[in-house]
Amino acid sequence: MVQISAAHRPEPRDARDKSLEKKREILDAASRVFRRRGLQATGMRDIAAELGMAVGNLYYYFKDKEELLAFVQEDALAGLLEIAARVRETGLRADARLFRLIEEHVVRINEGTPGSLAHLEVEALGETWRREVQERRDEYERAFRDTIQEGIAAGVFRPVDPKVSALAILGAVNWTVKWFRPDGRKSAREIGREQAELLVRGVLAAGVTLETP
Repeated sequence: MVQISAAHRPEPRDARDKSLEKKREILDAASRVFRRRGLQATGMRDIAAELGMAVGNLYYYFKDKEELLAFVQEDALAGLLEIAARVRETGLRADARLFRLIEEHVVRINEGTPGSLAHLEVEALGETWRREVQERRDEYERAFRDTIQEGIAAGVFRPVDPKVSALAILGAVNWTVKWFRPDGRKSAREIGREQAELLVRGVLAAGVTLETP
């Protein structure tokens, strides 16, 4: 019978769940500091102070700021890719699917991922982290490009460049992390639906009535 040393035993699920919960609590605090001080000016000590935590305890969860930023992006992208898969399976017309992608994107990055202001900071990551994150970003971007391409083929969208259109849409929805406020006049979902209507109408073919999910 093979013996597994304590050092190599998988972490119990309860411990993993608690660790993830704590990491998200840290990201929530980091988000508040990012908005006050700016992401570049924020250090690990600032985040620890926001939590009332010793900075040494913070390093137990994230070895440095780069790892914290990478975790934010991985968490956001995992959720966004799940959304893209679900939307794909709905069988809705291309414009309704694009509408749903945009709406759910805004909700996810503003309400589902604490610290999502860091979602934009790909260049702040080192080469290894950046390459992994960029691969997942490219995969997610393809969901938008494919939806637009299918809409063009079906005559629902104008003959636009799918890549340019996808990047323009993603640029607009990603930027909401810069100005959305949880205590603002509108919820993330309300903003997501307004953006979806504006952006999807921008690629609709003449005479096509927008289908909303």
